[in-house]
Amino acid sequence: MRQNITLECVETGERLYLTSKNKRNTPERLERKKYSPKLRKRAVFREVK
Repeated sequence: MRQNITLECVETGERLYLTSKNKRNTPERLERKKYSPKLRKRAVFREVK
């Protein structure tokens, strides 16, 4: 049931993080604040299909 997803930075477009989520519990796109080396600060990363 768990699916591997890629997280992409909203500001820079870099795809750095891989994680997994349960499709049944969270059908909407995942959003997390993670560290972006290009910006050198935390930024919003959104799930990419």
